[in-house]
Amino acid sequence: MTKLHELKKAGQSAWYDNITRDLLLSGGLKKLIDSGILGLTSNPTIFQKAFGSSPLYKNQLEEFKAKKASTLEAYEKLVFKDILDAADCFEEVYKSSGKVDGYVSIEVSPHYAYDTRETIEEAEKTFKTLACPNIMIKVPATKEGVIAIRELIASGININATLIFSLSHYEQTANAYIEGLEKRAAQGQDLSNIHSVASVFISRVDSDIDKVLDAKGNKVLRGLAAVANAKMIYKKYKEIFHCERFKKLQKKGANIQRPLWASTSSKDPAYSKVKYVEELIGQNTVNTMPGKTMETFVQSGKVKKDAVEEDLEGAKNIIDNLKKEGIYVDDVCEKLQKVGVQKFIESFDSLLDSISKSIL
Repeated sequence: MTKLHELKKAGQSAWYDNITRDLLLSGGLKKLIDSGILGLTSNPTIFQKAFGSSPLYKNQLEEFKAKKASTLEAYEKLVFKDILDAADCFEEVYKSSGKVDGYVSIEVSPHYAYDTRETIEEAEKTFKTLACPNIMIKVPATKEGVIAIRELIASGININATLIFSLSHYEQTANAYIEGLEKRAAQGQDLSNIHSVASVFISRVDSDIDKVLDAKGNKVLRGLAAVANAKMIYKKYKEIFHCERFKKLQKKGANIQRPLWASTSSKDPAYSKVKYVEELIGQNTVNTMPGKTMETFVQSGKVKKDAVEEDLEGAKNIIDNLKKEGIYVDDVCEKLQKVGVQKFIESFDSLLDSISKSIL
């Protein structure tokens, strides 16, 4: 038993926010699974770092060079291999959890974040190519991405809705999931085999708002915005997924779309390294942790059941008090989503550039 197993007993699944070929080949991922990790998430930045820091891709790259493969072809084969190897490691978790956990997430090209049609086409192609049941396709929850999420759920694809920052982003995403299920049900299709998570980014909210508070000389509200925002989102989750509309779908086999707390490493040394784990424990949630955050939580973290539901009125007051300071959390979150898309584009392009130079 580790703290990660305790976390699962409290209703939250711990996923790992990283993937490297070294981790897969060394048996490190299997050790993490034994310690209580129940899934894995990736993104363009993670793959960029993995590719840049490991020599284990060299032989495969030399094969691509000999075959004169295109950069995109090489990228897909490099990334898809790691994703499928990870999914294979999680197969037993997937089965033993009743298909609730054991997922590995892969993101569509961030260049399509504002293009519904391209997102749908790439997500469908990726899901079909991987042909693995415990894969989730990550789709950014932009206005265009939300429409794509609805259509992809309707077509039977597991979706990790990502880059959710605000309550508004979350509500749109959850409704898109339900609308996709309703469309699928109207077509007489099975709902029970579709799973989804809504990835809410946490620490970046504090990082951005704390800078403004520091400039205003307000220390009272420092480090409170991100958790308060997440608590309001969890409250909305319970409202949406406990209403009659969703209960009708549940009777037809539909699964709840779980909130997933992402970006949960503490960026400010003044805060606990496990602040965004301990304060956000809740039923039917996921926390995807970077390595150092996970290690710290296993060593010294405290598991408090339903922590995310504590003092909801206080959380609302924090949001209101920020408004009095001229800080509107939804506006900050809108900006953060745009910045998040751009950062992923830069990482994705850097990765493709590295691959291109290796196979020319």
